[in-house]
Amino acid sequence: MTDRLSSASPTVVRLTEYTKTEQIEILGDSADPFGVADAGLTWLPKEEHFGIRHEGRLVAHAGLLQLPISIGGVGTQVVGVGGVAVAPDLRGHGLARWVVSAALEHARTMGPKHGLLFCRPSLVPLYRRLDWQLLEQDVHVEQPEGSVIMPLRTMWTPLRDGAIWPTGAVRLLSFPM
Repeated sequence: MTDRLSSASPTVVRLTEYTKTEQIEILGDSADPFGVADAGLTWLPKEEHFGIRHEGRLVAHAGLLQLPISIGGVGTQVVGVGGVAVAPDLRGHGLARWVVSAALEHARTMGPKHGLLFCRPSLVPLYRRLDWQLLEQDVHVEQPEGSVIMPLRTMWTPLRDGAIWPTGAVRLLSFPM
C-alpha cells in the first residue's frame, strides 16, 4: 500500500453502475467472493453504489437497496446494505469504514429509519465497530421456494436520530440484498 492511501482520507465516489468486472477488480475472480454461497440464497442486486478508487483501480464498494419489511406485523421499509467489499491487499486501512459511512450518509436521505445488513459471523466485530447492532432473533427472508430463516447474522443501524429497532417478528418481504 502506498503512503498516499494511508496518509490521506480516501475519496468515496458514487458509481453509476457496479458490474461483475468491477467486483472482480476488487475481490478477484472467485466462485464465492463474499463467502456466502453455502447459505444457498438468492440475492437482489443493489441499486445505489459507492466505491473507492486507488491508483485507477476500484478497491472498495458498498451497495444500497430500499426494501419492504414487516416488524411485529407492521409493514415498513429499510435500506439494505450489501456487496461490501475491500480488496484483500488493502484491508485493515479503514476502507470499509469509509465506503459504508458514505453509503449510509446517502441512505439517510432515502426515507427509512433503519439500515439492515446480513453478514458472516466473522464480520460481526467489523460492523459493530461501524456502529451496527446485532439483531438477536430469527429473520425470515423470501426465496424462490418461499420464506426461509436467514442463516447469516442480521445487523441494523439507525438512519435517523433516536430510531430504535421495533419489537416483534422480522420478515424481509423480498429476497435479501
